[in-house]
Amino acid sequence: MQKLLTLSLLLCFSAFANAGDSDTAKFNTLPSISVKDLNGQPVNFAQFANNGQITIVSFWATWCKPCIVELINMDNVYEEWQKKYNLRLIAVSLDDSRTAPKVKPFVTSKNWTYEELIDVNGDLRRALNVTNPPTTFLIDKKGNIVFTHTGYLEGDEFELEKKIVELVGK
Repeated sequence: MQKLLTLSLLLCFSAFANAGDSDTAKFNTLPSISVKDLNGQPVNFAQFANNGQITIVSFWATWCKPCIVELINMDNVYEEWQKKYNLRLIAVSLDDSRTAPKVKPFVTSKNWTYEELIDVNGDLRRALNVTNPPTTFLIDKKGNIVFTHTGYLEGDEFELEKKIVELVGK
C-alpha cells in the first residue's frame, strides 16, 4: 500500500513538473506582440527572432537607476560587440502611459546607439514574464532565448559577454 501511495505521489509530482515545462517552453522564443518604436510606430517583436543575429534584449524604465547604469555601460561596449559578434541590442522601455512620453527625450539625451522600443501596455513584459527591470535576455541566431538575467551590478555586461562568446563558439 505504501509503495502504491509513493508511486501515486511521484506521478502527481511528475505531472505538475511537466505542466511547468510547457510554460517554460512558451518563453523560449520571442512572442509575436506589438510594441512601439520611439516614433510611435508599431513593431512586431517576433521580427527579432531567427534573423541570423545574436540579440540582446534589455527591459528598463526611465525611473530605474540600475537600468540606466546598465544601458550606459552596454552602450560603451556596444560598437565593439557589434564588430566582434555581429549582434544587436534592443532596449525595451517598460514605462507606462504616464511616463512613456519621457522615454524619447531621455534616450536622445543619452545618445544611445541601439534600438529602443516601448512596451506601454506591458504585453511583452507579461509574455516574457519580466517582473522587475532591469531584465536582460540573450537570444541566439535562431531566435531562442538562451540566457536571462534580472538585476544589474557593475560589470554584469562582461558576464553577458562570456555568454555571447559561448554562442559565437557554437
